[in-house]
This record gives sequence, structure tokens and C-alpha cells, in this order.
Amino acid sequence: MGGTDGKTAGLRAYIGSFTSAGGRGITAATVDEATGALTPTGWTDAVADPSYLALDPSRPVLHAVSETEEGAVAAFSVDGPRPRPLGEPVAVRGSGPTHLCVTAGHVLTANYGSGSVTALPLAPDGTPGPARDVLRHEGGGPDPDRQSGPHAHQVLPDPSGRWVLAVDLGTDSVTVAALDPSGGTLRLHSQARLRPGSGPRHLAFHPSGTYAYILNELTPTLTVCRWHAEKGALTPLHEVPVLPEDTPAGTVRWYPSGIVVAPDGRFLWAAVRGHDGIAVLALDPAGERPAPVAAVGCGGRWPRDLALDPSGRRLYVANERSGDVTWFDLDPETGLPRRKGALEAPAASCVVLG
Repeated sequence: MGGTDGKTAGLRAYIGSFTSAGGRGITAATVDEATGALTPTGWTDAVADPSYLALDPSRPVLHAVSETEEGAVAAFSVDGPRPRPLGEPVAVRGSGPTHLCVTAGHVLTANYGSGSVTALPLAPDGTPGPARDVLRHEGGGPDPDRQSGPHAHQVLPDPSGRWVLAVDLGTDSVTVAALDPSGGTLRLHSQARLRPGSGPRHLAFHPSGTYAYILNELTPTLTVCRWHAEKGALTPLHEVPVLPEDTPAGTVRWYPSGIVVAPDGRFLWAAVRGHDGIAVLALDPAGERPAPVAAVGCGGRWPRDLALDPSGRRLYVANERSGDVTWFDLDPETGLPRRKGALEAPAASCVVLG
């Protein structure tokens, strides 16, 4: 582990990475809110392959998956310059957890390898307890290499906080479940079927909460859906390309990864691996019709994740294969990112700010 103890304040960044590929684990950094520059303050390798992170909204606690065959989740105190483990990692009763969120007193994990979602209760200090429920997905898709079975890739609450959505790359679907805050059980409520072979990976909501945008990994497209919070129903409307039509094809297949939406609902940004770019899509006032307008370089190779700063004026990109987190200023009129700097971060897989 690295770093020294002591209190910290202000906006901070936390970078997850693959320790199995030379990453440091979880790196904490301060954020210069005037320039966006990241300055590391410490790191920890207390858990293997913490590929995705989530901050607890009510405590100075960071949660991390351990994306291993055994599958675990771990909690870290972030009231000092480096993340400090809070207890031992807890098994998620699923393999290869690749995403997690904190909601309704629980941490939920999306388990890619086993195609399931796990709910674990949180103690008052933010540490997870033994898994209370596992919701297992079923089915597959037409891609024999990637869709021979279910592969839950993301789990997140809807804006109303009433529902939990899980995006499954293997089944070309998004499931909607209800989480019982007291019992920790997950009840399947509905399921949205997307185009076979699209391979949905991540979802982001429009600020209005009326539309959801699903970024597909197996085809470089975005599926626009209407979200009915009262009904707990996701309705696919149409699919649009992520990159402009005149984007050169190149020789490497494109695999979209991360997606974020501007707080004012005017733009959407998507990371595209293979292309090594950030796609910029403009949104109409309602948010129903994204239109690809540009693509700029991601500042490295294999952009796996994106994060906006709280103001929505700056974008951070975790570039896995070049081993860095690059930050960009965002033009408020065009949405175009302008590279401003980078921090070395071997095998970077995600970045969160808070």
C-alpha cells in the first residue's frame, strides 16, 4: 500500500485497475477544480482486480468489486489520503463481478461470469455483510463467442430509486427488479429485449429520467429507450450509430464501453475501444433523438470508462491499455472534448469522482 494517513478535503478521484495486468489496485487522487489535474495521494492493492468502484452516497466509503472467478466486493474508508480497507472482501456468490452500485442500504453487483445480480446488506459503517439474494439471468444470444449464456455487465438504480436495472450483454436484455430494503431480496419485475446480437453493456439516464440510453458493445450503436418509472418498464424506441457515418473504419473492431450524459441533457459521450475515441452525440431538447456529431481521440488506448466532474464541464477517461487517466475540458456549445492532461495509471479500468 502507498500514501500517508491524514484528512483530505475537496473533490477527489478514485481509479480502479486490474492488478493481474500490473495495476496498482485502487489509486486516490486530489482534483484541481480549476484545471482538472489529478495528483495521486495514495493507493491500495488490498483486493485483487478492483475493476469497478462506487462511492457510498452517505458515508466516506468506497466500494469495489474484485473481478475474479471467485467474485467478491470490498469496502474502503476514504477519509484519508489513501483508501483503507474496512474488513475483508465478501463473496458475491457469483463469478467475475464487473460493476456495482449502492442503493437502499445495499451494495449490488453485476456478475459477468455467472450472469447474475447479487444484493449484500450494508452495516452502519458501510461494510457489506453476507449476500442476501442472487437474481440469476437466463438465456443467450446469437454471438457464439460472447453470448453463449447470460453476462450481467452493469447494475444501477433508476432515478426514482424504486427500481434496479441490470444490463446483460449475453442475453441482449435489460432486466428490471424490485429490491426489498429490509429483506434484501430481488424480485424480477420486467425485462426489455433489445436487438439480438447488439450486446448491451452500459446504460445512462437522461436528466429528466424519461429516457435511457443503452450503449451496445458488440455493435457500435446506442439503443434509445423510454423509461416508465411508475410502471417499472423500459421500452426500446430506436437504435442509432455511436460514431458519425464518415468515421474511417480502420482495421480493428470497435467495442463501445463507457457512457455519460451531460447534467443539462444537451450531450452524450461514449468511449469506443478499438477506435480509441470518444464519441460525441448531441441530444434534442426532449432527449429522444441522439445524433452523432464528432469523435475525438481518447488520449490513450482502449478507453474502458468515462466520468464527468460534478459541474459537467470536464471529462475523465480511463485508458486501460495505455495505462492512464486522461482529462478533457468540454466545450459548452459543441460538446467537443479538448485534452488537458493525463495521469499514469497502469491497467486503468474505471474512474469515479466525489
